[in-house]
Amino acid sequence: MQEDNDRRDDSTPRNDSTTRTSRNARISAAVTRHRRRHPRGARVLAVGAVALVGLGLAGAATIALDRDDVPEPAAVALDARARAEAADRADRSARESTAPTSPTAVPTATTASPTPTVAPTKKAAATPKVTVKPKAVAKKTTSPKPKPKPSWVIPMAGAEITSCYGQRGGALHAGIDFALPAGTPIHAAAAGTVVKAGDVGDGYGTSVFIDHGNGYLTHYAHQSSLEVSEGDRVGVGQVIGYEGSTGDSTGPHLHFEVHQGQMWNQIDPAPFLRARGIDVAC
Repeated sequence: MQEDNDRRDDSTPRNDSTTRTSRNARISAAVTRHRRRHPRGARVLAVGAVALVGLGLAGAATIALDRDDVPEPAAVALDARARAEAADRADRSARESTAPTSPTAVPTATTASPTPTVAPTKKAAATPKVTVKPKAVAKKTTSPKPKPKPSWVIPMAGAEITSCYGQRGGALHAGIDFALPAGTPIHAAAAGTVVKAGDVGDGYGTSVFIDHGNGYLTHYAHQSSLEVSEGDRVGVGQVIGYEGSTGDSTGPHLHFEVHQGQMWNQIDPAPFLRARGIDVAC
């Protein structure tokens, strides 16, 4: 019986030593894991582990030296459990202190700015274009102004000139001869006063003399009949008689003369008429 008790006594310390060694190994492994996970808190964790290991070794040495006094297993177990819980708390607090606190990203609701809704603009009703037609202005039908009568005209328009002013048969032909059929009207070359009308002698036959009041007289000879009398006022182009062959004449014609300053002072009628816008082929 005593041998059995001694065996139990010998075996008991061995079991406690083995238990403590395994606990220390677990603590060391926990420290190592903590160092790997949390390098920043390695120093604090190492100091705590060394302290715990020291406590464990001290307890083991006390138990080894006092083999005669067999410690109660319950007290040793409670002490080891407390140390393990203290180590776990130290490890947990170290992990919590060194764990980076990641800011919780609060999703910010981006309120989209409302897109302005453009109200459709109503097109103004197209007002029909009113084309105002210009009032037709009635053109005044103005009759063309009558051309002013020339102050001088040819006595028989369109007549053939059969003889001009100059010498003819050794005598002076003192005028121009215009020939048209007998009875053709004869017109006053310019306005004036009839100073002689009828047969004036000297082969001129029935004649008319008109004083134009500007120092010139005109003579119309060989007429068949007259339309004016002495003292009549005549206008330019007025009919004064009709073509004939009275006096010394070889056929119906008008013998026309221009007297300057006084009667029987004949001049060449051609340049005189041309100077007044009447062209004659002499």
